[in-house]
Amino acid sequence: MPKTAARAGELWKTQPDDHDFPAALDYLSLVIEPEAAARLVDALRGADTTHRKAKDLLRASRLAVLPLGNVHVQADLKKIKRRQPLSPVLLVRGNVLEADRPLQIADGYHRICASFYTDENADIPCRLVTA
Repeated sequence: MPKTAARAGELWKTQPDDHDFPAALDYLSLVIEPEAAARLVDALRGADTTHRKAKDLLRASRLAVLPLGNVHVQADLKKIKRRQPLSPVLLVRGNVLEADRPLQIADGYHRICASFYTDENADIPCRLVTA
């Protein structure tokens, strides 16, 4: 796995990019009603930033790490190598224990995977809301 000499704090922006919110809405409106998706995206815009590890985000979402050769993962790894910070990820909390609903990565799956390949234990800034 590739490693980077950059510290985790240098890899991430403090605020999501503006285009991340419409991307999150596009995804969420596929898995829930569009009105509910819009409410969650509004909540994500105002949510505080928290930090989680890539390996834990993948486990909670029940998603496998994308292949190292994935074009989007490669693009983010190049950004990391050039020390261009990545945008925080947008998440909707699941309820695995009671309702068997995994964490939803509304935006940033490929960024989580690139971070995993860089350092699976590095803290990733996240906006996290509960549905």
